[in-house]
Amino acid sequence: MSYIQELRDVLRSYRSLEALAQKKAKIGRPKLPKGEAKGRIVPVRFAADDLKAIAARAKANNQNLSEWIRSTIHASLGA
Repeated sequence: MSYIQELRDVLRSYRSLEALAQKKAKIGRPKLPKGEAKGRIVPVRFAADDLKAIAARAKANNQNLSEWIRSTIHASLGA
């Protein structure tokens, strides 16, 4: 192995170590502490007419869709 090849290998390994040492900033909001997350996400589909009615009720109560759906379910369950 030539001296130049050895230098290239050393440089290459240094660069890879340097890349590992630099932590990239994570994109997005930080994770919530344990116990502070709302819980599981439940995908639900609504017919177009139902969604319009839900959106109108939510807007009338100054709530977004998720807040209105949650509050309506809580009231229905007596929670």
